[in-house]
Amino acid sequence: MTAFRLTAQHTDGDLALAHVAGELDVATAPELRAQALALIEQGHRHLILDLEAVTFCDSSGFNALVGIYRCAKTADGTLVLAAVPDRLGRLLDLTGLSTLLPAHPTSSHALVAHTRSQDSASA
Repeated sequence: MTAFRLTAQHTDGDLALAHVAGELDVATAPELRAQALALIEQGHRHLILDLEAVTFCDSSGFNALVGIYRCAKTADGTLVLAAVPDRLGRLLDLTGLSTLLPAHPTSSHALVAHTRSQDSASA
């Protein structure tokens, strides 16, 4: 069985920061999607997924990220990635999805960017 873990580290109002670890593949992608959608359903429509500890991602994992993005958008939210491994980052760039799934170098950067975007939206 493929190792995978999603840990919600920070939940604050409509924002959740979750760390994803392990392999994202055909065996784990449905669980990634289910756990992320559960966060959205709990009212955390803005998600930051820290992917630093992701060791592998195939097309199933990639599709799960797209599905999570769509569900967040439907909930009038966002999906932002942090600490994206090089291989996955190149795949996002090659497919053009990096324009839909913005990435930040670290979770901290993503949190600051989220705070700034919320501050400018309320101004």
